[in-house]
Amino acid sequence: MRPVPFWFLELCRPAVWGLARLLFRIRFRGVEHVPWSGAVLITPNHVSFMDPVLITIPIRRPLHYMALEQFFRVRGLGTLIHWCRAFPVRETEVDGPAVRAAIRLLHAGEPLVIFPEGGRSPDGRVQPFRPGAFRLALAAKVPVVPVTIAGGFEAWPPRRRLPRPGRITITYHPPITSSDLPPTADRKAQPALMADLVRKRIAEALPVG
Repeated sequence: MRPVPFWFLELCRPAVWGLARLLFRIRFRGVEHVPWSGAVLITPNHVSFMDPVLITIPIRRPLHYMALEQFFRVRGLGTLIHWCRAFPVRETEVDGPAVRAAIRLLHAGEPLVIFPEGGRSPDGRVQPFRPGAFRLALAAKVPVVPVTIAGGFEAWPPRRRLPRPGRITITYHPPITSSDLPPTADRKAQPALMADLVRKRIAEALPVG
């Protein structure tokens, strides 16, 4: 199944942006931290079904997404996310097709989005991060851009069938690379250390309380 051409996504971008402004008074900060070319791993916190769409709005590049395999089995949704350049990963996968696909994309200079919590937050707080995404970044030697989504949980909590009006702010933080880790860090410990650093950066931009 071929993805939707990027020109089609560009045509849709103004309408999606306008709707997000109308419903959520959406604001974007730090978009300049997302490289306009070359490989990058983008790692947002995950609070609602809207997250993949919302983080894409100001980024004028075709993004690829790693998404849980179970979503591809949902009628209609599976086709939609395939069109939007998503590919499936199983929760227990360590070194399978999804991991190899991710490495190929990064080596080809493509941007990749992974939600390191592995699923939506049940309460809006940042959940523990899985180290897999950061293992990929270190293996491919690419920067990681943490992204904070604030207000998305309040606009569309898990118990609601549809979103409600609110205020959403999305912050793209400066890239993090292996040079930000302690120089004496053991190689096996580096993915977990990077996960902790990215999680801290994301959490710091969330409202307190």
